[in-house]
Amino acid sequence: MPTTPRSRSQARTTRSWILSGMDFGDTRRKPNFAGKIAVAAALTVMCILVLKQSPGFGGTSVFSRHETGVTHVLVTGGAGYIGSHATLRLLTDNYRVTIVDNLSRGNMGAVRALQRLFPEPGRLQFIYTDLGDPKAVNKMFSENAFDAVMHFAAVAYVGESTQEPLRYYHNITSNTLTVLEAMAAHNVKTLIYSSTCATYGEPDTMPIVETTPQIPINPYGKAKKMSEDIILDFSKKSNMAVMILRYFNVIGSDPEGRLGEAPRPELREHGRISGACFDAASGIIPGLKVRGTDYPTADGTCVRDYIDVTDLVDAHVKALGKAEPSKVGIYNVGTGKGRSVKEFVEACKKATGATIKVDYLDRRAGDYAEVYSNPAKIRDELNWTAQHTDLRESLATAWKWQKAHPGGYGSA
Repeated sequence: MPTTPRSRSQARTTRSWILSGMDFGDTRRKPNFAGKIAVAAALTVMCILVLKQSPGFGGTSVFSRHETGVTHVLVTGGAGYIGSHATLRLLTDNYRVTIVDNLSRGNMGAVRALQRLFPEPGRLQFIYTDLGDPKAVNKMFSENAFDAVMHFAAVAYVGESTQEPLRYYHNITSNTLTVLEAMAAHNVKTLIYSSTCATYGEPDTMPIVETTPQIPINPYGKAKKMSEDIILDFSKKSNMAVMILRYFNVIGSDPEGRLGEAPRPELREHGRISGACFDAASGIIPGLKVRGTDYPTADGTCVRDYIDVTDLVDAHVKALGKAEPSKVGIYNVGTGKGRSVKEFVEACKKATGATIKVDYLDRRAGDYAEVYSNPAKIRDELNWTAQHTDLRESLATAWKWQKAHPGGYGSA
């Protein structure tokens, strides 16, 4: 969740109570003052009883107090692609969720879709706040009783990070520090951190394991690595439960079609390859641009490990369930299988049924030749294994949502 224009405004919920079913006498009759007083008294008592039972009575809400048997999770960047899918899974599993987002890259349409799916009081709230504003972040923590934080919020495009490095260090590293400080100040003890395989850079050997040296080669990976270091240093002097998930290239969407990926049009140049494929299949762009055909791989294009978003959020929920005080878990989240960009394009053609024109261009700054994971550790310790590993099927699911929502979620 980027730190573009600062905003201290918070989303507020207004509740109105409508009392119906009261039978009033014929207005042509003589006034009965004693009866009116009795009715007024009865209404007053009813209002007091209803208000006492309401979440907002006394200036508080269910979100502002801890409740036995209920885990309240703050999802930063919850209006974004991955964050909204994580929120959907948490709500499905009966967690209480607060989304915080400044909507500079997230989409309010995703939040509205979640609100329609889970309209019950006390399930989901949205707070419009910028994590780059420490005062606003501290206020949010002081007014809400969070049990855990899933920290997704971040700008996340490798190419853009090479063009705007300071923005990435501020948005990723500085904002993570702000979140950690607020957690420490308000005694929030569990953190699930969204990291990336970009922290490894371009390792000499594949597949990547959690102990592979981290030598990032672009500002995005460097900013995430710095954030990890801050978290690890802080955890040594606290009893915080920490899980760091380094995941690979995310694709797909909710299998039931409730959510999808809807990046802003101005970010298409930097976006995921799946988005570019769909834009080409839809005719939004004239074709697909593949950057780099001279990498030391089997077909000359980059090799990546593509993880379905449904599997990814499953890993986050499992990490949340296994997080232990004073312990840190670090896990790669991938399928363990690398696929080339050319393979991806062919899968996209099959998933969409479209003829996609492909232009081959020079390499993009900051990209690596080959990156894929060894997911053995997360399998053994968290009992997690990717289930949606058919590239064409994941793309077909995402394409179905794209066709049903040609304008994404609509206006933000």
